[in-house]
Amino acid sequence: MRTLCASTLIGEFFVIGFAGLVAMKNPDLTQATVWTVCGIAMLLSVLLCGMLSRPGAVQIGWALQIGLILSGLVVPMMFFLGAVFTGLWWCSVHYGRKIDSIKARWAAAQESAASSAAPDAA
Repeated sequence: MRTLCASTLIGEFFVIGFAGLVAMKNPDLTQATVWTVCGIAMLLSVLLCGMLSRPGAVQIGWALQIGLILSGLVVPMMFFLGAVFTGLWWCSVHYGRKIDSIKARWAAAQESAASSAAPDAA
C-alpha cells in the first residue's frame, strides 16, 4: 500500500505546485497567501509519504484529498484534478491493502513450506 499511496502523493505534490502557479494570477490573492497554503499542502503530501505506515496517515491523506477538491474554489480545474486524485487515493488504499494481504499470505505459505521441508533435511 505504501508504494501506491506514496506515488499518488508525489503526483499531488506537483499538481499542488502547478495549481499555485495558476492561483498567483488571481488578483484577490497575494503571493504570500498562495505559497503559504500551497507550501503547507506540498509539505504535507511529502511528509505523508514517510508516515504511511503510521496510524492515522491514511485519514490525513483523505483530508488532503478533500482540501485538493476544495482548492477548486480558487482554481476551478482543481475540482476535476482533485476528484481524479481522490479516485487514485482510493484505489491506492483499497488495492494496496489487497496486495499487502496477498503478499502476507504468500510469505506465510513460503515460510510454512520452508519449515516443513527443514525437518526432512535433518
